[in-house]
Amino acid sequence: MTIKGSSWARQFFCIALFSTLCIGCNPTPQSAPKTNPVSTPTPAPTTFSNSRIEYLGQVKFPTGLEFENTQIGGLSGITYDPERNLYYAISDDRALTGPARFYTLTIDLDPLQVTPTAVTVLLSQDNTPFASYRLDPEGIALSKRDSFFISSEGDVNRNIPPFIKEFNREGKAINTLPIPDKFLPGERQGIRNNLAFESLTLTRSDRLLYTATESALVQDGAEANPEAGSPIRILQYNLIEGKPVGEFLYMTEPVLNPPKTPEAFSINGVVELLAVDETKLLSLERGFTEEIGNRILLYEVDLSEATDIRQIESLGDRDLNGIQLAEKKLLLDLQDLPIALDNIEGMTWGPDLADGRRSLILISDNNFNPLQVTQVLAFAIAPPK
Repeated sequence: MTIKGSSWARQFFCIALFSTLCIGCNPTPQSAPKTNPVSTPTPAPTTFSNSRIEYLGQVKFPTGLEFENTQIGGLSGITYDPERNLYYAISDDRALTGPARFYTLTIDLDPLQVTPTAVTVLLSQDNTPFASYRLDPEGIALSKRDSFFISSEGDVNRNIPPFIKEFNREGKAINTLPIPDKFLPGERQGIRNNLAFESLTLTRSDRLLYTATESALVQDGAEANPEAGSPIRILQYNLIEGKPVGEFLYMTEPVLNPPKTPEAFSINGVVELLAVDETKLLSLERGFTEEIGNRILLYEVDLSEATDIRQIESLGDRDLNGIQLAEKKLLLDLQDLPIALDNIEGMTWGPDLADGRRSLILISDNNFNPLQVTQVLAFAIAPPK
């Protein structure tokens, strides 16, 4: 099964590292037929000056598409294997529509096409599949020791804690990283339900692992709203020591598409991180407003001057002026792309390109909703000058 998308249309988008963000509307894509995967032509090229990033095209496939007796969907995280030229995408299925699992994919860039080649079931350390609701897998990162790190948000309402576990290639859990107590849900503290460890990335050295909460810890502040962003923590692990070694304050953007009515749902938070080097990352902020749609922002993040806030148990009652935040600069507002956006949540590097740029792949979580699609976007990024 190969799903094809657009050819390499040369479309550049202006990447100012500081920008005034405007409010816009991204309608939710309508459902596609459950036969014949969708192929979406790329619109005519549009060129902007001083660009750093080139949009290469997209592939979409419909909710309900099945592969090896599982429904492909909920693809919340993705990672790349340069040795095998393969990608691995984690489904956030809580073992409800099928077993907890990740998919192996091939992604060809010219022309852009996506092909699922395998599905791997996640197993607990006793070698049995995870029971329903026992995990909410969101992030995935391949290590050089040929294992996968996978993050789970847990389920606060069911008293199921989050985790970051290491799995072998057969899908069995072999190790668990410790979670600092301040992140664990409790009385007026810890992660919020469904707003925890969406992101996961490893540095090229394999020494450091990063994750972040999608929204602020309860004791640190409020969720993002149209007036203010949310103070989240980026959590840094040293994998040689097997423990957390840093926490850094990152401020998300406010909800940029204000809801039309007070009761309408809206959200904005960090759904993915991708390591550039030991202290620099890309971050993906995903906003959604009911009756309006998605807003996706891609940032460059620098932690080199950020204050380590590990010793601060609560930010809610502190003056943040004495804390150096993670520096972030806008790389791309995906609203500028000539396409409708779905629920983009995953991001990984792909192969280096012949001209010295790096390929970048984004993927969406369709929530197993027939009104949504799984969307794969491809880009090329030039190194900073």
